[in-house]
This record gives sequence, structure tokens and C-alpha cells, in this order.
Amino acid sequence: MPYDDSVPPTRRARPLLLAAALASLCLTTVAGCGGSPDTTDGAGADASPSATPTVPASPSPSPAEPLPRGPLTGRTVVIDPGHNPRNREHTEEINEKVDIGTGRKECDTTGTSTDAGYPEARFTLDVSHRLRELLQAQGARVLLTHDEDRPFGPCIDERARIGNEAKADAVVSVHADGSAVGNRGFHVILPAAVKGGGADTSKIVKSSADLGARIAGHFVRTTGSAPSNYIGGGTGLDTRNDLGGLNLSTVPKVFVECGNMRDPKDAALLTSASWRQKAAQGMADGIADHLKG
Repeated sequence: MPYDDSVPPTRRARPLLLAAALASLCLTTVAGCGGSPDTTDGAGADASPSATPTVPASPSPSPAEPLPRGPLTGRTVVIDPGHNPRNREHTEEINEKVDIGTGRKECDTTGTSTDAGYPEARFTLDVSHRLRELLQAQGARVLLTHDEDRPFGPCIDERARIGNEAKADAVVSVHADGSAVGNRGFHVILPAAVKGGGADTSKIVKSSADLGARIAGHFVRTTGSAPSNYIGGGTGLDTRNDLGGLNLSTVPKVFVECGNMRDPKDAALLTSASWRQKAAQGMADGIADHLKG
């Protein structure tokens, strides 16, 4: 769930090329466009409220160690894990309004959770760690906006600023939605053309749309999950003008809503460690595809 999604999204017409790109990739996937829970890795135990999802066993290189050279050498990717597990302890701070260029919104939110209590903030950190490792293996310089190393936040304006100041080639904000039971599937949120106050997305709308379409196509291919059946008209893509993290970005950026935590079938996927690895792989493949052009 996006951390600044309290205002209903503004729906925009999707460019036909994005839908065509997604449809083409979907048709070529071996698994098809339907998802099914992976029960081979003890997802039920992993869904415990107190469980902290594990990341792949092989450690990522530390900042002091040289990254391996690969196809993404020289590229910078910023990963933005949605929310913060400790936000719920700092409700006063995260409720403070910040400027998003076209208005003011809450600094951050607590995010959603599964019915069993698995928090979105834990999910986003776990997937972000996996994604970081996959991108680093290809030579990319990868930064996280936070790594549970601060009491709350960062606020939505700071999250955007981190990507901007890093001059990132791509920024991906990792989330999971909190919708009604029966609403299933993933969607990628793209920035609308926004100009006002400190917001001007005119230079990133096209590149962000390409990034989002490639992630959506690879996400289908790798996870087997279908595009959202409740947002995006079956394309897996949605354009919004009310998210500060997108409005304030000056570099290509998208949000990925990996599934609906409030639907039992989607929750079974989201709480599966092996499925989270597939989700990270799908995003990594989409990012790499975008950066390679």
C-alpha cells in the first residue's frame, strides 16, 4: 500500500504501447498469467506476526567491498521499501503533513498487513533485500531509502529526495496493497504528468512508463501472478497524480504493489519466501531490461 494513498487515485488513460508490451510478455510466459500459492516452503509459519522473513543465505557485498562487474556496472538503482516496521510507534510524527508539490500529505503511514498479522513493512524490507542482492550481482550500485535503521519514515518527500540526490537511473518503491477480499494481482503505479509547487514530472513520465511496463511484463513472467483484477483495466499499470513519492521525483520511478495482503489467496503468495524471491527476480529483470534499453 503506498504510504501516501489517502486520496483516491486519479485514473489516467494508459498508453496503448504499455498495454501491448505487457500483453506480449504475458502471452510468452510459460506459467501463464494466473498465480497460485506456493506451499512448498512453509508459508503458514512465515506468516506469523512475529516472524521476520529471511533473505537469501549468501550475503550481499558490504559497501566497502567492490561490486562484481556486470551488465549494470555504472548504474545506480534506489530501492524504496514502503513504510517502516516502527512507524506504528511514531504515529504523531508520521501524521505530520509534508509538501508534495501539489499539496500536503502525511509524512508516512503504517501500511497494511495480512489477516494473520504479517506487516506490509516487513514484506517490503524482505523483498527489497532480495532485490538489492540480485541487482548488485549484475554490478549495479544499489541504495535503500531505509533499512530499519531509523525510528520511523523516512517521510515521502525525503524518499523522493534520496533518489534524486543519488541521480538514480531507476527508483522502485516496493509495496503490497490492502484492498477487499477477491481483489487479486499486482499493479505498477506510474507518475502522471504533474507540475505545481515543487513537483514537475514532465521529464520522467515517459521513462517511468517504460520502467513500469517492463517490470510488469517480467513480474508476470517470473511470478505467474496475474495483473490486478481491480486496478489498471487488466494491464497491471495505473497512473496517479496524488503520490508524493512520484510527484517529487526527478528520476524515473514507479511503485510496485506486489499483491493484495487482505485477500487470502494473495496473502498465501506474499507470505511465501520462495514467491518473494520470484517477485524480487521479476522486478530485477524489469529494471535491468529498462536500463539496458
